[in-house]
Amino acid sequence: MTADALDAKQRTRLNKLQKKLRRETGRAIADFNMIEEGDRIMVCLSGGKDSYTMLEILRNLQHSAPVHFELVAVNLDQKQPGFPEHVLPEYLEREGVAYHILEKDTYSIVKEKVPEGKTTCALCSRLRRGSLYGFAEEIGANKIALGHHRDDIVETLFLNMFFGGKMKAMPPKLRSDDNKHIVIRPLAYCREKDIVEFAAFKNFPIIPCNLCGSQENLQRQAVKEMLNQWDKRFPGRIENIFSAIGNVAPSQLADTRLFDFEHLEDGQQRGGAAAHRLDVVNLFQ
Repeated sequence: MTADALDAKQRTRLNKLQKKLRRETGRAIADFNMIEEGDRIMVCLSGGKDSYTMLEILRNLQHSAPVHFELVAVNLDQKQPGFPEHVLPEYLEREGVAYHILEKDTYSIVKEKVPEGKTTCALCSRLRRGSLYGFAEEIGANKIALGHHRDDIVETLFLNMFFGGKMKAMPPKLRSDDNKHIVIRPLAYCREKDIVEFAAFKNFPIIPCNLCGSQENLQRQAVKEMLNQWDKRFPGRIENIFSAIGNVAPSQLADTRLFDFEHLEDGQQRGGAAAHRLDVVNLFQ
């Protein structure tokens, strides 16, 4: 669907959506100092709605940002049978976006290592991440942008609590385990439903992530359905959960690494409101 094909009402809605996504992305970038002068950002483009939207909004922000930064789109061709190799290059060339297609046969590794019928998502994502991180060095990118949005972050929080026994989500900005890369998630404040609607208006050439034939990650799907039900029954609940991720009170939890419970009797704890706030979180463990 092109802009010319939209009626007046649709154009108004698209304009509001774009402004909202741009505003939320800009706020996340500012809050976490994601982008600085001279950054060369590798935008990881999967062919899904999220990464297309991230690229579109970042390109839009380039024109008005107070700092100069460069974007390079990178897609990892994992050699999945039937993958439409022409779709992304045609789109990126039409849009005038600098890009690289990185070819790595991670598909064969996943099929060899994962038993038939088991979900391949975890291993596939680890191999994909390793390949992309290494390629960032080759092209001189100092930042790596991923398309995870607010719903992804909240879902990950519950997945880690329910199935991993950890209170841990996806930080909007982090340093990779090898300490070589800064990873940013510019869409961290954006709702998935807004991205879905925006992508439909823009008619992005979506490449579905079902080519490997693996079953969907059932745990994540169950959490997504739970959160969707909450969102319908209790408007604002998801927003509150996301706000809680950035409003942590260690003295009200039970992690002795984050709060000195041992010496409370000695009066060595921080006093007043400061005793209930987290000054530093080690996101690299």
